Amino acid sequence: MELFKIDFLSFRLVDLIDVAVVGFLIYKLFQLVRGTRSAHMMTGLAVTFLVAFVAYWFQLEALSWLFSNLTTFGLVALVILFQPELRSALANLGLTGALRVFGNVRGRQLVEEVARASLRLAELKYGGLIVIEGRVGLRDFAETGKEMNARISSEMLVTLFTPYTPLHDGAVIISGGQITSAACTLPLSQSALYRRLYGMRHKAGIGISEVSDAISIIVSEETGEISIASVGKLEKNIDRSEFREVLTGYLSK
Repeated sequence: MELFKIDFLSFRLVDLIDVAVVGFLIYKLFQLVRGTRSAHMMTGLAVTFLVAFVAYWFQLEALSWLFSNLTTFGLVALVILFQPELRSALANLGLTGALRVFGNVRGRQLVEEVARASLRLAELKYGGLIVIEGRVGLRDFAETGKEMNARISSEMLVTLFTPYTPLHDGAVIISGGQITSAACTLPLSQSALYRRLYGMRHKAGIGISEVSDAISIIVSEETGEISIASVGKLEKNIDRSEFREVLTGYLSK
């Protein structure tokens, strides 16, 4: 079906669908790498493709030969460079449609273990900072801590934040249904509202939520209060009897 025609160029319905799908894929790709070091790589790749286009357009033989011979190696390099993002994209794809049922089961287990750990930390007045990764990868921050790749359990989380243990200072990052890393360093909040009123743990929890779509659970060691940070905002002093429901609400968004 032809939508319109300009001279010898015709634009069909299938062309519209083709452009829309490509645009959607490019949008999701940029959304995936936002907030990670891969975003800078994307800028470099865009410049490279622009130079290659200019070389072919103006028939610059040397540059055209160079880019044509680097194509195969470039594809391999892209897979290596964007390995974390590709893994995250495939994981998200696996949680869509009919397969989302299995994701919901895993999500309920995650909520239960994190809630039990947070309530126990609050009871003991052990400071804690648990970050649950969203669609934006947190590998850059996970690499600042100690790699764990351990199954999520409330006992493990409480142990990690027990005072004077080697990994108690810093954040625990949860990704893909596992405790990815512990003792991680996070960016501090850039909001003047939070920088003056809260300590390092709260500012770090809010800070990571400002640069990503992660959810942060913060337990105060001074008061035992439990707070949740999301999209740069802090919900503080959550009622312990309602914490599971509140956490479920944040994760379901």
